[in-house]
Amino acid sequence: MKTKMKISNQVRRLRFEHGEMTQQALAEKVGATRQTVLAIEAGKYAPSLELAFRIADAFGVGVEAVFQREYVEQP
Repeated sequence: MKTKMKISNQVRRLRFEHGEMTQQALAEKVGATRQTVLAIEAGKYAPSLELAFRIADAFGVGVEAVFQREYVEQP
């Protein structure tokens, strides 16, 4: 069996905890596109380390408060 790492995130929850920030507002704050923020929230895209830090900084939290990793066993 192989183990695959999956990255989950709290971006959507954090946006709403920060005044219901829109995806567009977050994108502008971190220098990304709204589509990138959408893909990150949906778990379809893992951001670069630099972008992950910019997102965490936008919310005033550490990277691990935004992004979590889990390991999934695959046949």
